[in-house]
Amino acid sequence: MKRLSLILLSLGALVTVQSCKMKTTESAVSGDAASKVYVAPGKHDELYNFVSGGFNGQVSVYGIPSGRLLKVIPVFSLNPENGYGYSEETKPMLQTTHGHIPWDDQHHLALSQTNGEQDGRWLFANANNTPRVARIDLKTFKTMEIIELPNSAGNHSSPFLTENTEYVIAGTRFAVPINNEESAINDQTFKEKFKSTVSFIGIDQNTGHMGVSFQVILPGMDLDLSRAGKGPSHGWFFFSTYNTEQASTLLEVNASQKDKDYIVAINWKKAEEYIKAGKGKKMPTEYYHNVLNEETHTATSEVIREVLTLDPAELKDFVYLIPCPKSPHGCDVDPSGQYIVGSGKLAALIPVFSFDKITKAIADRSFEGEYHGLPVIKYEAALHGEVKKPGLGPLHTEFDDKGNAYTSFFVSSEIVKWSVKDLKVLDRVPTYYSIGHLMVPGGDTRKPYGKYVIAYNKITKDRYLPTGPELAQSAQLYSIEGEKMQLLLDYPTIGEPHYAQAIPAEKIKEQSVKFYDINKNKHPFVSMGEKQTKVVRQGNTVHVYMTAIRSHLTPDIIEGIQVGDEVLFHVTNLEQDWDIPHGFAIKHAENAELLIMPGETSTLKFIPKKAGVYPFYCTDFCSALHQEMQGYMRVSPKGSSVPLRWGADTTKGAAGVAIN
Repeated sequence: MKRLSLILLSLGALVTVQSCKMKTTESAVSGDAASKVYVAPGKHDELYNFVSGGFNGQVSVYGIPSGRLLKVIPVFSLNPENGYGYSEETKPMLQTTHGHIPWDDQHHLALSQTNGEQDGRWLFANANNTPRVARIDLKTFKTMEIIELPNSAGNHSSPFLTENTEYVIAGTRFAVPINNEESAINDQTFKEKFKSTVSFIGIDQNTGHMGVSFQVILPGMDLDLSRAGKGPSHGWFFFSTYNTEQASTLLEVNASQKDKDYIVAINWKKAEEYIKAGKGKKMPTEYYHNVLNEETHTATSEVIREVLTLDPAELKDFVYLIPCPKSPHGCDVDPSGQYIVGSGKLAALIPVFSFDKITKAIADRSFEGEYHGLPVIKYEAALHGEVKKPGLGPLHTEFDDKGNAYTSFFVSSEIVKWSVKDLKVLDRVPTYYSIGHLMVPGGDTRKPYGKYVIAYNKITKDRYLPTGPELAQSAQLYSIEGEKMQLLLDYPTIGEPHYAQAIPAEKIKEQSVKFYDINKNKHPFVSMGEKQTKVVRQGNTVHVYMTAIRSHLTPDIIEGIQVGDEVLFHVTNLEQDWDIPHGFAIKHAENAELLIMPGETSTLKFIPKKAGVYPFYCTDFCSALHQEMQGYMRVSPKGSSVPLRWGADTTKGAAGVAIN
């Protein structure tokens, strides 16, 4: 009888375990999933999904719920598809204090907000490797501005926004000596010389133009992720940290010694008061600010040589630390602005802090001590509560419009849904595989859109057709409309996706620019019509004023170019219709093609190395006679007497203009 009881107990336990297990790959998708993601031909998606490009340095745009790729926006990396970073107009966008940097590692995105809601004006993107922040105009889906960040290294905790887009915040992942001064690298010098910084980048509310308003200098540690307060906590910013041990080597071990690291809480309203009172210190430095002019379609660079700094070790009452277990990665604020969630990568729980309790602890001076002069609030004094045994390896948390939170778990490869109010786990679903970031549309705002959560996974394995050692990156779309999450769709992404944003399509699509008004084109080398095309020599530089229109380039024959000349093709697209770009390429060019939008002027530089005949043509299919949209450039030896001529027929065409 005893043996039978044990068998029955074992079977009961097995049934219980099976009922609690996550769904398998085969059973995860229910029968109605396809109908929920199907977007009929000619119909539009419900949402724009902007996805960070990671190590490709760009931003990808997908439609949700279909998962269709709509566009890749070049930001921090050269893009031969449209000439970004290759054309003379866009080269300055990638200029830094270390020269022209053709690549970066793009991790996080933030949509501009008004009153804590997405407003569809701009998208901000971070560059992790060479610290920069970019602004993308959502009328044109173009990168309009990039600002370099001084005193920063590994711009990871970026580019997160305040609820009215007053500031974009950028925290440095790597502590480094101020102004990147040379230093020995060991634990002692790390503690003495290495600092972390938080840059507060002010945003012009009308133009979106950025400027580093001030920097907060912090002790040397790694700032990981951050979120702005909202509602009652508006005026504060919260950052996760790791390596508060201040180790300089073998961080896998040496930066995991303490049970708790910190959430850094910065009262930026108080910081503004100090700035107004003249307590900021100007520090000499150097950084680039690159802006693309909308009228000239041309970028220019400005070098800025000082930055305003605040030291919270001297100004004691605007920066506080909150203990948070263990090696926290995500730091997220719920829609009410009342609760701050820390996600410790090595923790077996999720701590949730109360803003009211934080401010009370500060008022009561409920501190457990100081860390390099910064007051440390007692853990229990700030704590709202803990989500117990939620999963393994918590990373990021987003929120819906019903009081629920969704946290990604890298180790246990799942999304866990839990209640912010009572901290109880409500549901969990598997991800395929090893989820990193996740995103709920509007999940970082005061008014989440909800409806979906998207997992951005680190490992793909068997989800798609194999493509050799390197596989497609992966995203998975889940419905969160019901009590239980439902997997709807896998879709491959351009890698590597980190954080993303999504916004209802109606907030953007109606403002989308269809073409540039050529009458407003103020490019210095614009040709307003074919009669204005010409070729002008200035020493060894030759300017070709060219037009493109269906289906010919003007001029299409050019003679009198010599080996070693710097030939600048200034191509103006005369079209005034939607979706009629023209391309331009010339044989043996060492850069890329141009892709010129209607009404725009763009410039390709070409330096011929050998005499000969060089064909050029339109690269973007535009009409039935697209193949006929071509021409030739004759290059003669250096010192040749061949005159500079251009036109449709050089025997009848106009002579070029030489300016000595």
